[in-house]
Amino acid sequence: MNNSEAVVEEKHMTTATAVSPVDLEKQYLLQNYARYPVVLQRGRGVYVYDTSGKRYLDLIAGIGVNALGHAHPRMTKVIREQAGKLIHTSNLYHHEFTGPLAERMSRASGLPRIFFCNSGTESVEAALKMAKAHGRRISPDKFELIALDNSFHGRTLGALSVTGQEAYRGPFEPLVPGAHFVPRNDVTALEQAVSHRTAGIIVELVQGEGGIYPLTEEYIRKTRELADRFNALLIFDEIQCGVGRTGTYFAYQLLDPPVMPDVMVTAKPMGCGIPLAVVGASERAAEVLGAGSHGTTFGGNPLACRVGLEFFDILDELLPQISNVGSYFRMRLTELQRKYSFIKEIRGVGLMIGVELEFVAKQVVLDCIEQGMLINVTHGTTLRALPPYILTEQDVDRAIMILNRVFKKTKPPAEPAPAH
Repeated sequence: MNNSEAVVEEKHMTTATAVSPVDLEKQYLLQNYARYPVVLQRGRGVYVYDTSGKRYLDLIAGIGVNALGHAHPRMTKVIREQAGKLIHTSNLYHHEFTGPLAERMSRASGLPRIFFCNSGTESVEAALKMAKAHGRRISPDKFELIALDNSFHGRTLGALSVTGQEAYRGPFEPLVPGAHFVPRNDVTALEQAVSHRTAGIIVELVQGEGGIYPLTEEYIRKTRELADRFNALLIFDEIQCGVGRTGTYFAYQLLDPPVMPDVMVTAKPMGCGIPLAVVGASERAAEVLGAGSHGTTFGGNPLACRVGLEFFDILDELLPQISNVGSYFRMRLTELQRKYSFIKEIRGVGLMIGVELEFVAKQVVLDCIEQGMLINVTHGTTLRALPPYILTEQDVDRAIMILNRVFKKTKPPAEPAPAH
């Protein structure tokens, strides 16, 4: 055997005996994720490919993060260029993209002050600190927070404290004191909960992880009225429903006239996979965080901010398509609902869609994977679609074809899943 043959043989043996990525994760990672049995390798447009080359229509898009799909040519070009120039500076210094992106965010949101961080839960923490500091300026007793049942705001201790789901909160209690939870869209319960002790009210305009449940206009307007009456900060969590997902820049802009928050937090689509989150604030809310009172090491770095600027340029072109394709998707799903009695409800706005089934949908998700489509389930029974904004009606037709194929062989259990 010559040297070149030996090298080939050694590479073959190494490959043959290599431990799979899945096995390595099982051995070394914290076991806090229940991943699906797919190892993804690359993506293009609305499709991703696994290590065997199998193609999947991606309707979950990294839980709403990959808003422009995968390997978007403009985003790829910007990331390559900026990575070769400057990635990180810290917030000790200025760079050329923070100001322009802050201006863009302020114009889009209608809020004059912007703070950049890395993740949705980080942005919620900043918002809660604003509410706490605002309340403390008025009275040491003004520290309570009003949040909604079934809500989800993140996994840090502060964000968990206002997350209205016992499954997430229970193992980590006691959490930050003073949080009170009220039912979604129950105006009377909301009025009874808010008081002079309330520092902030935090709501998702469309509950995402909770199952794609929009708030009513009456309820949203009541949150503003009560926040004004009791001098509390109104916080809108648009981490999942914001930055184009509903067909407008932000979900509160679906109302006419819009209901303006004191603080708005958003994240997922902004960086198209590069960590980037935003807090938008009124002058009243922003002034409570002075120099040194809050910060972040990585937030608002040159790479993330340049990507955010490019994303906004592309988003402006896509907003009408998001509404149109979203409406088409829900129309096609309604056709399926007429065909399959176990589909209880179709919910959503824009490209934020929930399909409520009468039974636990885990097997449906696995069957969709087998058929070449990625979708996920939240709250056990709600199929959730957060597809890329570049989704077309032809892509929707393919998704409906796959769902129809899966539903045809689905056998609902005798006992329906409990309501949530």
